[in-house]
Amino acid sequence: MASYSIQKREKADGTVRHRCLVRVKKNGKILYTEQRTFTKYAAAEAWGKDRVIDIESNGFATEDTAPITLGSIISKALTDENIDSSIGRSKRFCLRLLSDCDIAKLNLTDIKPHHIIDHCKLRRSAGTGPSTIAVDVSVIRWLLRIAKSNFGHEVSQISVIEAYDALYSQDLIAKSGKRSRRPTTDEIERLKVGLAARADQRAAHIPYIDLLDFSILSCMRIGEVCRITWDDVDEAQKAVIVRDRKDPRKKAGNHMLVPMLGGAWEILQKQPRNDARVFPYNERSVTAGFQRVRNELGIEDLRYHDLRREGASRLFEKGYSIDEVAQVTGHRNINTLWQVYTELFPKRLHDKFKD
Repeated sequence: MASYSIQKREKADGTVRHRCLVRVKKNGKILYTEQRTFTKYAAAEAWGKDRVIDIESNGFATEDTAPITLGSIISKALTDENIDSSIGRSKRFCLRLLSDCDIAKLNLTDIKPHHIIDHCKLRRSAGTGPSTIAVDVSVIRWLLRIAKSNFGHEVSQISVIEAYDALYSQDLIAKSGKRSRRPTTDEIERLKVGLAARADQRAAHIPYIDLLDFSILSCMRIGEVCRITWDDVDEAQKAVIVRDRKDPRKKAGNHMLVPMLGGAWEILQKQPRNDARVFPYNERSVTAGFQRVRNELGIEDLRYHDLRREGASRLFEKGYSIDEVAQVTGHRNINTLWQVYTELFPKRLHDKFKD
């Protein structure tokens, strides 16, 4: 029995897209899937209805006859429970973006290095940065890998591998640049004034200042802050369990007991206990409010995530060692913290030699 469903999705720039997913099921088993994304709900609905009628009348192509496109592998990945559960938010966003690109329409066996390069050129012409485009390439390579390992298609990653030299030499892709941005004392004070005014103007009150201070003192990502529950709070040790902490080697179950240093514990304790979560707010609403105030103040090149680096820097300045800071920030690989430390104290070896 063929059916369709439509999901509304909001992009980072605020525009809304509607993804129509057509499926054929029999006895609870999915026999066929197909999807397209539209800017208008009515267009998505019309396409879904037409495809259902066509499939009911004429049937659908089987695995043996249907061309296996990159887009079809994206659909399979997103509807496979084991794969979908291992995908993070960033990769899922990239997969949905790729599904709307021309490269998704190509048969897997037809993809050549120049197709990868053409895709990257199109992304660059749209204003996308090299480090973001590099994520596209990495995800395309991952799709080719699971097409073989998970779905049994005889395809190779060689097209991506052979494209790398050209992509790097033409500056179409690049590794993410290391950030060292810290807010100045003046910027933080101005942000607090602006955030307080915004909080007073909103019907749904968000304690922006508490969240900003807590984010710095705890060195947590805003998503981690907004996931803390009162059950996660350890009163005896003045610590909280941070669940599913980001780790490239482990997508879920990476829980850590993190000490609340400085004034973080006091900020946590003063929050009202009328919800299971300590900070029961949508992380996107918090960052959107921060960005709005930041832009109004004319503060340039400052991201909410930079507050995490600010917190780590303050701990180093107070004399905490790298392994002690890592216990707060949750870094498994201390190379990132080492870079922060060396940026703060570039002359430490000279000073030690003088002693």
